[in-house]
Amino acid sequence: MSSPTRASNAMFRSFSVFNYRVWFIGALVSNIGAWMQATALSWVVLTQLTHNDAGAMGVTMALQFAPPLLLVSVTGWVADRFERRRLLMVTQSSLLVLGATIGILILSGVMTLPLMYVFAFALGLVAAFDNPTRQAFVSDLVDRENASNAVALNAASFNGARMIGPAAAGVVIVAVGTGWVFLINAVTFLAMIVALRLIRSEELVPRITAPGASRLADGFRYVGSRPDLMVTFVMVFLLGAFGMNFPIFASTMALEFGRDADGYGLLSSILAIGSLAGALLAARRDRARMRLVIVGTGMFAVAGTVSAFMPDYWLYAITLMFTGFSVVTTLTTANGYVQTTTDPALRGRVLALYMAILMGGTPIGAPIVGWVAAEYGARAAILLGAAAAFVAFAVGFGWLLWSGRLHRHESRRFALSLDETRPLSIVTPEEFSDEVAGTTPISLPDPTRR
Repeated sequence: MSSPTRASNAMFRSFSVFNYRVWFIGALVSNIGAWMQATALSWVVLTQLTHNDAGAMGVTMALQFAPPLLLVSVTGWVADRFERRRLLMVTQSSLLVLGATIGILILSGVMTLPLMYVFAFALGLVAAFDNPTRQAFVSDLVDRENASNAVALNAASFNGARMIGPAAAGVVIVAVGTGWVFLINAVTFLAMIVALRLIRSEELVPRITAPGASRLADGFRYVGSRPDLMVTFVMVFLLGAFGMNFPIFASTMALEFGRDADGYGLLSSILAIGSLAGALLAARRDRARMRLVIVGTGMFAVAGTVSAFMPDYWLYAITLMFTGFSVVTTLTTANGYVQTTTDPALRGRVLALYMAILMGGTPIGAPIVGWVAAEYGARAAILLGAAAAFVAFAVGFGWLLWSGRLHRHESRRFALSLDETRPLSIVTPEEFSDEVAGTTPISLPDPTRR
């Protein structure tokens, strides 16, 4: 067998599982609709409900991403306590109804900015329960050996949809208006609902249950005992709060270059080209490594800085591919690292914390970034995001130095070496002895046994 064939098999190995194939197809269709809606939501706030007010757009994003932060302890506990497939049926159906209602109100001409704020908060409220449940459900579809690959392929689905959705939304907006985009998105949720019904319950990986009563605080205590997770969460927070406000960056830059909704949608799709490449490369790796999270953050900082100085539309678009590649490399690796090194009985709560920190930073950062874009221009807002990424890189790199894992090479004067055999300290005999990614295999219980 040729080497490219082996690499391809490794990249798509989770597709050998029927349940994951069904899930992937449903998620891909649903994600296309979700990206169409996200593009239309940003554009309608920026151009129809306001006069190019990036600050209002930042408030809309903040309202969408506030609930995951406010409800983190409850949503993670729910994802661990109840059957995840049924939870997803409820959340996906709720998002379908909300999307259809927004579309009808826009087409009827009665949508206002305050009313859109209400719907943005409602979307965030449902997403607060949907996101950690979806993330944890991936580990119910495949065994632990394929979990990192499944997470990366999920990111590939998400970013493949990102290539199609925004550009399609731009065309639909120009052709028939924004309201129809929300109705199309509502229809695409049916694909996920059908996929959830087709999944074979008897082939799901048995859930790990925690001994004794499940407590909301267990996830917080577990993360607090893991310095590597704490560092990862700080880095992800900085990226999520200030660096990943792409709707603000792309829409305001599109207006600066004299482009309409289709030009904005195209920028989002071009960003997704790099994002898809990053996700597919992550799928080829055998496991998620902490050092790649740090490297990816540094790459994102550099790409963001360069993009802020691009003089025309197409040069800016090209830099977005590098931005997308670096941010997805970082976040996909971070997600896989959290999933594969976390106590399975606490995975839902830890992932809820992860998603809350990633998405919940937006209520803090988006209004600030939107204000900077409105007052000082889109380029200043992009530079603010890049500066946050540099700080995140410094946090991760500083942790490597502080933990003693990075030191001067023994034989080469100007080279550094990474000690990947240095384990983290064991917190208690009852907890897992976790090791930083890239070390010897992490000792986790067999996920097929309770």
